[in-house]
Amino acid sequence: MEFLGYPADQWLPFVFAGLMGLSILIYVILDGFDLGVGILVPLAEEDEQDRMIASIGPFWDANETWLVLAIGILLVAFPTAHGMILTALYLPVAIMLLGLIMRGVAFEFRVKAPLHWKRFWTWVFFAGSTMTALSQGYMLGLYIMSLDSTWATNGFAFLTAVFLTVGYSVIGAAWIIGKTEGALQRKAIAWSQGGVWGLVLGVAAISAASPLVSPRIFEKWFSYPSYTYLTPLPVLSGVLMLFVWTRLRALAKDQHSRYAWGPFYATMAIFALSFLGMAYSFYPYVVPEKMTLYEAASAPESLIIILVGTIFVLPAILGYTALSYYLFRGKATELRYD
Repeated sequence: MEFLGYPADQWLPFVFAGLMGLSILIYVILDGFDLGVGILVPLAEEDEQDRMIASIGPFWDANETWLVLAIGILLVAFPTAHGMILTALYLPVAIMLLGLIMRGVAFEFRVKAPLHWKRFWTWVFFAGSTMTALSQGYMLGLYIMSLDSTWATNGFAFLTAVFLTVGYSVIGAAWIIGKTEGALQRKAIAWSQGGVWGLVLGVAAISAASPLVSPRIFEKWFSYPSYTYLTPLPVLSGVLMLFVWTRLRALAKDQHSRYAWGPFYATMAIFALSFLGMAYSFYPYVVPEKMTLYEAASAPESLIIILVGTIFVLPAILGYTALSYYLFRGKATELRYD
């Protein structure tokens, strides 16, 4: 089966790589901010913690759907790569899953358990959020290093773990700025200002490491004419970071609701641009420098069947995600189950 002149064994793996990349990007942004809220919880007072957790209450479990979708696509569309990646990342994946379980349990028990257990479950929520963010950052760093485990690559992975966790805290604080008012909003502005430099360093470290670890990626970025049409990516990222900083300074003086969402949207765009840069760098590899997506892909006959199912499933996930954010728009209210 050809599409626009391309045979099925070429365009189908590309389509599924795009769907998997889209799922990962949406997950990083959406679950990134609610992980960030969990990371920031200990910095707030108890009543403020209630509002912070209430602000992500209608969304956090739906956000994780995108992670399930991304891993599902990796499993069914690129099974060989799935085995290679999860074998290399078994321990951080296990830690991430444990963190996600802790978050889910703590979220429910914090509201329903006796009052004297509330502080304990708050700390479990924080621990689960931090474990998840750190493990995802570690996996990202090791993936950039082609899944090679040495002292140098593990050191970079630990550094990436810290930077991604800081990045999640920034987008989480930006979410709180938009969803709350008063003293908590002012604290969130200060948290964002403190973390934005970590976000800058993290993006810079990953952007520098990717071409240095591979002559192929270096050639893709810095050969002529590639660098002429790729220059807007880092330039636009720098402009957005400057916008976040100036907007946070303005909000620190005047928490006007008209502009409160500016840092959140700009941080989302920074994450998206960084992801696009990585996707360009690693294409056509699904396992960097080891296996291309065309080598790892399932048979075209299998991919066609999976694509038909995806055509129905993906719009449904997009639809209920959009609906939940529309229905629960506005400022966060008290978290109640009665």
